[in-house]
Amino acid sequence: MEDLRRHLGRIADLNAAAAVLEWDMETHMPDAGVAARARQIGTLREFAHELHASDETGAFLAAAVPSSAVDQDLLRVAKRDFELAMRMPAELVGEMARVTSLARDAWKTARERDDFPAFAPHLEAVIDCNRRKAEALGYDDDPYDALLDEFEPGMKTARVSQVFADLRTELVELVAAIAEKPAHDDALLGRYFPPDRQWDLGEQVMAEIGYDFSRGRQDKSAHPFSTTFSVTDSRVTTHVHPHHFNPAFFGSLHEAGHAMYEQGVDEALDGTPLASGTSLGMHESQSRLWENLVGRSRAFWDRYFPVVQAYFPGALAQADPDGFYRAINTVRPSLIRIESDEVTYNLHIMLRFELERAMLSGDVPAADLPEAWNARMQEYLGIVPPSDAAGCLQDIHWSLGAIGYFPTYSLGNLMSAQLWEAMGRDCGDLDEHIRAGRFSVLLDWLRENVHRHGRRKTASEILLDATGSDLDAGPWMAYAKAKFGALYEL
Repeated sequence: MEDLRRHLGRIADLNAAAAVLEWDMETHMPDAGVAARARQIGTLREFAHELHASDETGAFLAAAVPSSAVDQDLLRVAKRDFELAMRMPAELVGEMARVTSLARDAWKTARERDDFPAFAPHLEAVIDCNRRKAEALGYDDDPYDALLDEFEPGMKTARVSQVFADLRTELVELVAAIAEKPAHDDALLGRYFPPDRQWDLGEQVMAEIGYDFSRGRQDKSAHPFSTTFSVTDSRVTTHVHPHHFNPAFFGSLHEAGHAMYEQGVDEALDGTPLASGTSLGMHESQSRLWENLVGRSRAFWDRYFPVVQAYFPGALAQADPDGFYRAINTVRPSLIRIESDEVTYNLHIMLRFELERAMLSGDVPAADLPEAWNARMQEYLGIVPPSDAAGCLQDIHWSLGAIGYFPTYSLGNLMSAQLWEAMGRDCGDLDEHIRAGRFSVLLDWLRENVHRHGRRKTASEILLDATGSDLDAGPWMAYAKAKFGALYEL
């Protein structure tokens, strides 16, 4: 077991080194460094994969004799990872790393210039790599299953399609009911909020809800993200808009939720395949819980509105808590996913899920993505982007090669409400804890029931143990109907 741990630790170190280079590429690297950085990341990822998918790894796995429950879990997860790694050719791993490094930079420039044709060849290369990846990994029913499984182990495309179909019906009804009511005035959110004050506020609140800055940091990037190099180094980024309060503040809460998950993993698991979130859906449940169930709650703003008003007296001097709470919870079809409201957010995810499958199958060639995107935006949200920068170029994920990732955002939404219900049963009145600033009560419950396990438990096992139920859309729909029913007097 010790030999296996050392071997797996070397692989983890190589991947962490590549992740550091990727983080630097998004935050501090000069523009001219793209080509060299793409090569460096590709080399590290390819070497890590070759070491992982080697006879040596197989020998260590075969010889290891577990002497504890942790050992047993490590062997189970490591064997699964090894089997998948053996199916992936090392040259494809290296090619994907290089293709996505170039695509990421091309996406950034294309979005800035609203130039989708410049990004289209890179997107086609990413899709082609993912087709080959799906074939290498293997699948029974749908090539998308192979890609989805990487982010949400055990989840099937058919299951996601059914959950989305059920959710879409009730969502459309809720959106329609809200649309019949007078619109909320959220103009105050577009006033001038000095960027440096936004930054300081975000970091203050992040620290108060439990993000440990001694084991992390926040930087600026074109698209907010979190990344983890070890249990003791989990970083986040955000993006500041001088004339829009929501993106930086709620983006910081969102990414802090991801990072606090990683900071809460049992340190005894560090350097092993167990030392990370168990699935992207469970990961997203943590970010959405802190961003929405906590950060957009009335109890949260009972506590923080005076604080925010003091930070931005010019923008909010004449505002009141009720008006501010309604503004940040305005429901309105919007162009940008990360700025969308809680009710319409899942529709953005459904759109991307369908387009990913269509691009993977070849039904929608990469060059035709803008037209297909705009048609679905009109169908689902009743609006059409005025530009590709506000449309199909808004997300970084496809440039990263992350096909199969988007469904986990909505799965995380559903999981967050299930965990919230269970937390309320175990911890008492959550609103009172939030008003009093007792965020440690919430975080301690999550540490115990979710974070510490890392990958020792699957997402389904965590849900069953913590809530008594497998994935269920019911609690989230009940939450949405109650909250927005009250806000819009439905």
